[in-house]
Amino acid sequence: MTPQRPRPPVPGRTARPAAPRAPERPRPALPSKPSTPKPTTPTEPGAPTGQTPATGQTPAAGRPPSAARPASTRGAPTPPGEPSVTTYTAGRRGNALPVRPPVVSTSSAARFAERARARRRLARRDVLVAVGAVVGVGALAWLLLWSPVLRLDQSLVTVSGAGTVVAVDQVRAVVAERGTTPLTRLDTVGLREDVLDVPGVREAEISRAWPRGLHIELVSREPVAAVPEEAGAAPDGGEPGFALVDMDGVQVGRVEVPPEGLPVVQVPVGQPRTLEAVLTVLEALPAELLAEVAEVSAESQDTVTMALRDGARVDWGSGQDTSLKIAVLGALRSAPESAGASVYDVSAPTLPITK
Repeated sequence: MTPQRPRPPVPGRTARPAAPRAPERPRPALPSKPSTPKPTTPTEPGAPTGQTPATGQTPAAGRPPSAARPASTRGAPTPPGEPSVTTYTAGRRGNALPVRPPVVSTSSAARFAERARARRRLARRDVLVAVGAVVGVGALAWLLLWSPVLRLDQSLVTVSGAGTVVAVDQVRAVVAERGTTPLTRLDTVGLREDVLDVPGVREAEISRAWPRGLHIELVSREPVAAVPEEAGAAPDGGEPGFALVDMDGVQVGRVEVPPEGLPVVQVPVGQPRTLEAVLTVLEALPAELLAEVAEVSAESQDTVTMALRDGARVDWGSGQDTSLKIAVLGALRSAPESAGASVYDVSAPTLPITK
């Protein structure tokens, strides 16, 4: 090493004297442990001097010979009659714990046989699952489609809304043609079409009443007018009667004498639009005014005339402004000045005329 040169003194600074060091105290001597002679491992006869009997290697200088380690038993065959147990060590200094033997066999033939058995087990399980599913679906289909649990019971069929022109027995006869068909297989659309063919039925709604019933809601074609028949139109060739028609102009019945409270409609033959205009006016009339109408006649769609039961006549005109005409007619009949008039002309409701 190169000796360091002393620093030159800095001008203006005074060098401080070094502090004296305290004398070092002598340390007490520690008692030495008596040396114990290490046991030497006896050598086998014929072994070289300085070698261990287990490994035959010479120990390193200054190190005592280590104890002989037992040979590893990993992979060694298990004696017959004893269970095969594999051990492992947890950590560097852990204890050896027993481990269950491996599932897969050690030999190739045993592994192949085990795989074949596993495949057969899976195949049997799949077959059993498929068979169970088919049986379950079949049982459910039989229960819903063919079993007597859901069969139609004719005594549980209800009919409502027949009115005065629909024969309930005819409706029940149509339903009876279906027999005891289960409700899940009952064709309600086709049954509705057959019910609509019953005379007097305008609309029908069919609903299932589970588990074995059926409900039929009808809208009947109630007659609103009696139309005189033409000569020779009677079915038995007798005297002509009256055809009962509903608001759509559909004949729902036939009578010899018009029913009480039902107006008689006189329209030219072969003019369905004129009849439609008359029926539209009758449909719009309130119930108290309709009960007072005895007869309605019309030569065209714009010349509707009504004869009241008290002898007065109402010139209605066309089917337009029906609500206003009803209000004007009610006011005229209730007013003292026009209460006893024989003619009420409301064809122009803004300019009514009474005679």
